[in-house]
Amino acid sequence: MLSVAAFLVFGVVAAVLLRLLPGPHRPTDYLLVGTAATLSALVALFVAVVTGWLKMRDIFYRRRPKSPR
Repeated sequence: MLSVAAFLVFGVVAAVLLRLLPGPHRPTDYLLVGTAATLSALVALFVAVVTGWLKMRDIFYRRRPKSPR
């Protein structure tokens, strides 16, 4: 399910960017579009995994134990 969502995000971003870039497209344009689409798909996948799959509150940091006084 997550991989299908990542593929959909990749496809939508790639299609939108190809429509926004003025033609004719050169190979560097396709490289730019592929890079941006891959980045957006990986960010969407990362956000989905962190918010939905992993339910831990302290994923990126650990709380320090309170020192006794």
